[in-house]
Amino acid sequence: MELMLKGFGEVVKTVTLRVRRYDPEKKELPKYMEYKVPVQRGMTVLDGILYIKEHIDPSLAARYSCRMGICGSCAMIINNRERLACQTQILDLGKDLIKVDPMGNYDLVKDLVPDLTKLFRNHESIKPYIIRQEEKVTGEFLQLPEERELYSMFTECIMCGACLSACPTMATDELYLGPQALAQSFRYIADSRDIGFNERLNLLDSKHGVWRCHFAGACSDVCPKGIDPALAIQLLKGMLAKNVFVKYQQKPAKIGPDRKSILETAQS
Repeated sequence: MELMLKGFGEVVKTVTLRVRRYDPEKKELPKYMEYKVPVQRGMTVLDGILYIKEHIDPSLAARYSCRMGICGSCAMIINNRERLACQTQILDLGKDLIKVDPMGNYDLVKDLVPDLTKLFRNHESIKPYIIRQEEKVTGEFLQLPEERELYSMFTECIMCGACLSACPTMATDELYLGPQALAQSFRYIADSRDIGFNERLNLLDSKHGVWRCHFAGACSDVCPKGIDPALAIQLLKGMLAKNVFVKYQQKPAKIGPDRKSILETAQS
């Protein structure tokens, strides 16, 4: 214990982590197991889980990577709310018993590790890239700061999957695109460099698209990056509704000078 906790400081108290355990390969029902974890200032729930793995039960499965709130790998439900375990301070929770569950609305790989296939599949389906007509692009697409600001918030998605876990519609419709994919659809459609509205239209304007959203707002409430997917979905609904009467027009951004011309100009 002394070795593991070195660098954190003095032990403040001991908390109990009540962790949901489940291995789909075993013919057993899910169960909760409790672990006593010594806590020091600065320790996160992820630190607590790693303490369990290193000192109590190495069979506990959890996904993590950067430990800095950037990769989104450690999203889970902590005290009945989707959070990043690496950003959730144990002492800030103010509880002696901390309940830890895997994210909902996903199949489970094991214990706290959800199968994110659905998240990535839906993200890929909306064509998350700039769509253009040019066969060859020789320079960068020009964009004003105010044009970038229209979709800036939605570029910060780290694909942690918390929004899908919290979404009540995802729980009732397995084929629903979900808040992450829909928010990213808006991110690209609103991008002045993109002309892919019509290519994404049939997917968005479908029974599993934007109209399935009931505007519960849970996705925005739990986003660890402060993104508002619910807003993006409502803006998409507005675009699709207007498109019935007046076809939505995207004016592609101009292409700047090619690199060769820039270098020649700089050298002259």
